[in-house]
Amino acid sequence: MREITLDIPLGRIAALRNDGHGPRVLALHGWLDNAASFLPLAPYLRELDLVALDMPGHGHSVHLPPGTDYGFPLALNTLLDVADALGWESFCLLGHSMGAGLASLLAAACPQRVERLAVIEMLGALAEVPERTAARMREAIAQRGRSGRGLRVFPDVDTAVRARLQSQRVPGTGLEAAQLRLLVERGLRAVDGGFVWRSDPRLVQPTMIRMTEAQIDDVLRAIECPALAVFADPAQPYLPDAQRRRRVALLPRGRMVELPGGHHLHMQQPEAVAQVLREFLGAH
Repeated sequence: MREITLDIPLGRIAALRNDGHGPRVLALHGWLDNAASFLPLAPYLRELDLVALDMPGHGHSVHLPPGTDYGFPLALNTLLDVADALGWESFCLLGHSMGAGLASLLAAACPQRVERLAVIEMLGALAEVPERTAARMREAIAQRGRSGRGLRVFPDVDTAVRARLQSQRVPGTGLEAAQLRLLVERGLRAVDGGFVWRSDPRLVQPTMIRMTEAQIDDVLRAIECPALAVFADPAQPYLPDAQRRRRVALLPRGRMVELPGGHHLHMQQPEAVAQVLREFLGAH
């Protein structure tokens, strides 16, 4: 995949593109990942016109100005601006984790532009109970302005890879060092003495507002295009099996596929995931 940049009203968005001549697919990575998340899949999806973004605040893309928020309304507008910059009136969406959540929301909000929706390890969004609304807002406000502390400097890439390995929450279900290196190398920038993360430190602050489960249900029912949800077996703790099956059942034209692996299923089992995606997205 080759590097491209897209200038939109927010600023410069970086991406990787494979220049296939098949269906147009916008690929959206997970939280604190970047476009390299889709590099293992790319060799198996050569027919697609696949554009994998660095979302704002991630990878090589622009950070938001001070005083702005990384909430989903801004992200959805960013995605539409990117599609406009590509000259894509309609397109397919492929998302992993956070990117899958944003893809779900965009498919519901803009049915006239989204042809097909393929999501990996998320459908809808992380929900909040109504009774936690004020508490969540207070937590977010309390963290406001605390991201200015000095960034950790890694003496070399290997040290950063080890740090990312140690941060994986569920031992045995995460990525191996060779897989993580793809994300880490794109996620670092050189400074005096070594490397620091490129990602905006504000990304680790609590989200001020989340949807309720009832709102997410309404979003899923509104997704008109064909939808495919690819989930790891075993199910991950943040979206138990019963909950993800209930969400898939709300899709008017949706189906679910389970494959062995962990949260980064598309990096762990790229050939198997790509085969399912090719059939669904119409790659030939």
